[in-house]
This record gives sequence, structure tokens and C-alpha cells, in this order.
Amino acid sequence: MKLHEYQAKALLAKHGVPVPQGRVATTPDEAAAIAAELGGKVVVKAQAHTGGRGKGGGVKLANSADEARQAAADIIGMQLVTHQTGPSGLPVHSVLVEEQLDIERELYLSVVIDNSAGMPVVIASAAGGMDIEEVAANTPEQIHQARIDPTVGFQGFQARALAFATGLDGDLLRPATALITGLVRAFEASDGSLAEINPVVVTKDGKLVAADAKFNIDDNADFRQKELFEQRDRSQEDDREVEAQDAGLGNYVKLDGDIGCLVNGAGLAMATMDAIMFQGGAPANFLDIGTANSPEAVVAALKIIGADPDVKAVLVNIFGGLARTDIIAEGVVEAKRQGLIDQPTVVRLAGTNVEAGLKILDESGIELIRADGFAEAAQKAVQAAG
Repeated sequence: MKLHEYQAKALLAKHGVPVPQGRVATTPDEAAAIAAELGGKVVVKAQAHTGGRGKGGGVKLANSADEARQAAADIIGMQLVTHQTGPSGLPVHSVLVEEQLDIERELYLSVVIDNSAGMPVVIASAAGGMDIEEVAANTPEQIHQARIDPTVGFQGFQARALAFATGLDGDLLRPATALITGLVRAFEASDGSLAEINPVVVTKDGKLVAADAKFNIDDNADFRQKELFEQRDRSQEDDREVEAQDAGLGNYVKLDGDIGCLVNGAGLAMATMDAIMFQGGAPANFLDIGTANSPEAVVAALKIIGADPDVKAVLVNIFGGLARTDIIAEGVVEAKRQGLIDQPTVVRLAGTNVEAGLKILDESGIELIRADGFAEAAQKAVQAAG
């Protein structure tokens, strides 16, 4: 789950990370009032789950309360389009109004999960204010890392080493160490999957401030991070993905193709998408239905797939282990009977109870495109999609 910038900064401030003065506004008049409180010179920032907001017109400087009101009027209600959102963009319902900072230097700081090491890693760079991927590609020597061993936790010497490596020494060493430690503390306490400050700003009067913030929470921690999950903004998420989550299908991701996929197992789902691409098609979604051993779960999944206007054909590719193919077959037949998927549907079943599953399909009297092999199923799905 993603937090908005203002939510992320409130979380960081709770753990001792210095952030600019400011508040969120949902109307232009609120933005003007906040700007007046802050002395007039502010930055007005669209609250949307995307980077590159400035290039999309979502960040504006204002030098008075009236300018802040106009900036907020321009931003609130817009559909913000950036290189990360795609052409449809994201709706903006609020803006963060903050004091302008007198910037001397910009740095980068984040905590992410390093899957190869199986532990979190703190990443720091003196090259802030730009995409860290670009820094890593062009000047990798400017990327500094410190892994957080869960058996001993993040150590003070690691924070000091990162501070020195990014030029935060002298009078800045102590506040830099405190800021880095505070970010790690926020990440760990909140079950974070990503905590990023880009940029960390050194002001001309020698202060360190988190000028921007991005924070993602592990979805699996919703049961113990209830206060944070109450801040979830569903308007920033794809409607079908939200519907899938509400139906207990946490592994649905909308894609740009036209072949809907219902598969069990993440690896098989990825391989199915690859097979579709190999045959010249494009998947409309990723969906790992897992061990959904109830026809209702299959019907719910196919309802979401079938309602997608981009879907021209559906591929059901099941290799039953813990998942029973007869239950999947019952769900496919029921979804077809209810008219939830009127697109051509290719079904390939293998594994647990496959004979019973194939019998259910044979006796249903419903028109389905049958496939015995993996490659054959992908080929038929691409052909069915035209």
C-alpha cells in the first residue's frame, strides 16, 4: 500500500525525521490559508501516487497566498499524467502546501528490501533530486549501501559511514546520522517495503530536511498496521484491482493487453504471459488465483476479467497441485452460465482431479475452446483474440 507524500512525511516526523512546515489542503481557499500561515512563499504539490509530478504540472511555486490559491485551483481536480501513470493519469483530490526551502545541496536516501540478501538495505547517494536508476546506471560509484542484518539491527556506525560517504560530515554528521536512523526506524516500525527521501535537502543555513517522501507498506502487514491502512486512497488504484482485493484476490494486476488470464501459481502465471507474448499476443492481466478451492472464487475472478473492456479472449491455464481442477472447472462453467465472460474462453486443465474437471466441462454443454498443452493453449488464446 502506498502513502501520499503528506502521510509519509507525518510518519517520518513521528520518528524524528525533519520535514518542511506544511499541511494538506483539499480546496484552493484552504491552500491560501495555509500559505498565509507559512508567510506566503510556498510550494503546492499534487497528492498522487506517482513520480514526475512536476513535469506533469502537479507542482507549482507560489510567492503569496493568492498565488497558492490559484496553484491549488489548477491542480485540484486535474487528472495528473506522468511517465509512471500512463495516458489515463491519476486523479488529484488534494495538495500539500509547504514552505519553500533555500536549497544548497540535494541528496538521495532510501530503505528497500534486498531480495538477493534477504534483508533491508539502506541506499544513500550525494546525487539527489533525480531518478536513482539513472544515477546507478551513469555514476554507480555514487551509490552507497548498508544492509540491515535482522539479528543485530541497524548500527550507528553504518549511519555514520553513509553520512561520510555522501559528504555529510562536520556539523552535519550528527543530524545526518539521526535522519538516517529515523528513516530506518520508521521503515521497520511500519512494515515498510520502500521508504524513500528524494531529495534530502541541505539548506543554506545548514539544516537537513526531507523535502520529498515516498513510503510503501507491505500489504501482508494490514492486520498490525491498521492505522496506516485506514489512510489508503483507493482513488489512486485501478478499479479492477481494488475489486479483486475486495473479493479476496490479492494477486490481480491490470496490464495493457487483450487476453485475460486465470492461472494458479505465480510462476505459472508469469510463464503463461510469456507464452502469450511468444505467440504474438499480449496479456490483459496477471492473476494468480492460488489454491482457490471454491467455485465462488473462480466466478469472482472471471467476473473481473470478463468485465474488462480490453479483454477479447480468456485463457484459463490450471496445473492443479493443491488446487483442484474440478473446482476450477465448476467455476468456469458457472461464470459462463451467468454471462460473466462472453469472450471466447480457452481452458487447459492438468493435475489434481483432472478427469473429473474435464468431465464437468464436457457435460456442461457450454462452448469452450479446449487445449491439452501449455503452448497449444496460448496459441489458441491468441487466435481467439483475433
